[in-house]
Amino acid sequence: GCPVAVSVHEGNTSDSRTFMPAVHKLREDFGVERMVMVGDRGMVSQKAIDEMREMDGIGWITALKSASIRALVEQGHLQMDLFDERNLLEISSPDYPGERLVACRNGALAKLRAHKREDLLAATERNLDKVKARVDAGKLTGQDAIGVRVGKIINQYKVAKHFELNIADTAVSWARKPDSIASEAALDGIYIVRTSVPAARMDAPECVRSYKSLANVECAF
Repeated sequence: GCPVAVSVHEGNTSDSRTFMPAVHKLREDFGVERMVMVGDRGMVSQKAIDEMREMDGIGWITALKSASIRALVEQGHLQMDLFDERNLLEISSPDYPGERLVACRNGALAKLRAHKREDLLAATERNLDKVKARVDAGKLTGQDAIGVRVGKIINQYKVAKHFELNIADTAVSWARKPDSIASEAALDGIYIVRTSVPAARMDAPECVRSYKSLANVECAF
């Protein structure tokens, strides 16, 4: 649990750009020939994975972003009804050659995300109500001017995709998109760990535990 080395980067450096230097540091400064790098979705980029593929003795454990998870569902590689029997299952996809994908469902996380989404939708509607009040009072007119103001609001909490907007020169209205919200809600609590480590070396539950061990890294910091 104690860090053995610390690297300091400029404050505007993205996480993904700090990852491969750490890989090389482990190999060159510490002489580690075989290792498994564990990093979150923002840390381990596809570019880094492609580079690690070319290096002997290096494996990785990370997770898929939500867009990639949705693509697996749409392609039929991840069947949501399989979670009725278990909260962890291993799948494969030609999009991730030589890798294993471990899909997990966290009920508590699902409730948290559903609650957060509703809060963001409600907050957005409250702010839209303020704009509507100005439009109704004649204090804000013009389709373009209203659209700019409305655009800032619905993008503030990243929920624009969940709203249908109607904007005119002297009026504005909106409605939630139930299909869009339901589609996103279907993936609440679902996350997928991706790894290059063979099953003979690490089974699916251990892969998930290793990914969750990133929480210990945060504690160390």
